[in-house]
Amino acid sequence: MTSTASTPVAAAAASAPDPSPKLPRRTAPLDPLFDGAEWDFPLINKVYDAMGEIALGEMGLDIYPNQIEVITAEQMLDAYSSIGMPLMYRHWSFGKRFAYDESAYRKGHRSLAFEIVINSNPCINYIMEENTMTMQALVIAHAAYGHNHFFKNNNQFTQHTQADQIIDYLAFAKTYVADCEDRFGQEAVELTLDAAHALMNQGVSRNLKIRARDPGKREMQREMARREYEEQTYDVLSRTLPPINRGEPIPPSALTQLGSSATEQRRLSLPEENILYFLEKNAPKLADWQRELLRIVRSLSQYFYPQRQTKLMNEGCATFVHYEIMNRLYERGRLTDGTMLEFLHSHSSVIFQPSFNDRRYSGMNPYALGFAMMRDIKRICEEPTAEDRAWFPDFAGNNDPFGTLRDAWANYRDESFVHQFLSPKVMRDFHLFALRDEAKDPAVRITAIHDEQGYRDVRRRLARSYDVATQDPDLQVTDADLSGSRRLVVTHTVRNGIVLDKGECERTMQHLARLWGYRVRLIEVDTESGRVLKEHEVLPMP
Repeated sequence: MTSTASTPVAAAAASAPDPSPKLPRRTAPLDPLFDGAEWDFPLINKVYDAMGEIALGEMGLDIYPNQIEVITAEQMLDAYSSIGMPLMYRHWSFGKRFAYDESAYRKGHRSLAFEIVINSNPCINYIMEENTMTMQALVIAHAAYGHNHFFKNNNQFTQHTQADQIIDYLAFAKTYVADCEDRFGQEAVELTLDAAHALMNQGVSRNLKIRARDPGKREMQREMARREYEEQTYDVLSRTLPPINRGEPIPPSALTQLGSSATEQRRLSLPEENILYFLEKNAPKLADWQRELLRIVRSLSQYFYPQRQTKLMNEGCATFVHYEIMNRLYERGRLTDGTMLEFLHSHSSVIFQPSFNDRRYSGMNPYALGFAMMRDIKRICEEPTAEDRAWFPDFAGNNDPFGTLRDAWANYRDESFVHQFLSPKVMRDFHLFALRDEAKDPAVRITAIHDEQGYRDVRRRLARSYDVATQDPDLQVTDADLSGSRRLVVTHTVRNGIVLDKGECERTMQHLARLWGYRVRLIEVDTESGRVLKEHEVLPMP
C-alpha cells in the first residue's frame, strides 16, 4: 500500500556539481594491463588480481569470494525479471516484466545495466559480454570489490540476511512452488503468490536479527516431514460429517472459555507489524502449503529490506571504490590514457545529477550524492578546513580516510549516514536548500538556506527522506477474532495527514482478505490526535 502525498517537505537540488573529474598524475612507467576493447577470460582474471592488490592491500576491503559470470543481453533481461536472483520460483509477473523490458530494449528506449551483483557467499557478479575491457574492469571494481565489501560488512546486511544460505533457500523455493503447482494447480498457487506479493512491503520485521536458519535442504526435509504427518493423520470418516455452519453464534459459555478480546490480543502478541508473518501463523483457512508460500515471500522481503535502507551508501561505496581503484591503476601505469578517458566518460555519466528544473530530474541520484559524500570524507580526513574541524571533530585530519570510510560503511544506513556525514561543502556543491509546499499557502516557502542553522535543517530533512520507516505506511494488525466473527482489524497510523490511496488500498485489502478468509477492516488513525480519519472494510471475493 502507498500513501497519497499532500504536503511534501524535502530538500531539493537547485543545480548539480560538475561531474567531470580530471586525469590523475601518472607516477610510474607505462605497463598497461590491456590496450583496446577486446577481452578474454585470462585477461579478466589478470585485471581482477591487479585490482585486488589495491582493494584488499591499500584500502583494506574485506570481501566474500567472487564468482564472475559473463552473460548475454537476453540473460541480463531474464535476471531483471527475477529481481536479479540466479534462481527464482515461477510467477506470471516475472514473465510480464521480461516482455516489457525486452520490448523497451529492442526499441532502443532503454539500456541494460553493465552488471548485477548478488549478496551471496560466494558473491555472484554478472557482467555483460557486450562490454569493452574497460567496462569490464570498471564493473569488476564496482561490484566484485565495492558492493561485495558493503554486503559483507554493513550491519543491516549481517543482521537481516544470510549470504551463505540464500542460494540454497532459493533452490528450495523454486522446487517447492513447482511442486505445489503440480499438486494443487497453477491457478491456486498464483492466487496465493499474488496476494503475498501485494503485501510484500508489509512482510518485514524491522527489528529482527536473523538467527542461523536452515538452508534449503533442511527446509525441504521439514516440508517432507510435515507432509508425512498429514498422510498418517488423514481421517476419512471425519470427512463424512456435515459441515459446520460458521455463521451460527457461539454460545456465551464458549465465549467465556475462549477468553476476552484483550486476552486473545495478548496471546497473538498484537499489535504485529509483519502482516505476512501474522497471516502465516494465524490465518484460519490457509492450508499448510499456502503458509509455506507466505514464508517464502516474506523471507525474500526480509532479504531485500537492507538494500532499501542502504541504496545511497551501497552505490556510493561501490562508485568510490571503483574510482579509487581505477585511478590507482592509472597512477601505477597499468591503464593507458585511452582506457582512462573511456572510464571517466562512463563514471561521469553515472554520477551526473540533473538540476531540479531539468526534465531528467527524478530526485537525488544515489551514485552522485553517495560518491560526493565519500570523496568529501576522504578530503576531511586528509585536508580539513576550519569548518570541517568544527563539524566533524571526531575524524577531521586523522589521515585515515579508508579506515573512517570502512567504519561508516559497516555501522550506518542511508538515513543515519546523511545525518552524520553530510557536510556544508557538499550541500553547497549540490546547491541544496529546503522548501515547504503547504496546500493552504499561496506559494512555496524556502525554509532553509546556506547558513549555520540552514545547513543543519537541510541535513536533517534530507536524512529523513532516506528513512524507509517514514516512507512506508505504518500498518499493523491490531485485533483478530479467531473464535467468533473471525474479523481481522488492521490499523494505519497516519503521519502528516497522508492517508492511503483509496484505489490501491482497496485492491490490497482484497488480497489481504483472500489470505485471511474472512472480513477485514482497516482503520486510519491520526498519529497526533488519535482521531479516526477513514475506515475501509472488505469481504473475501468468492
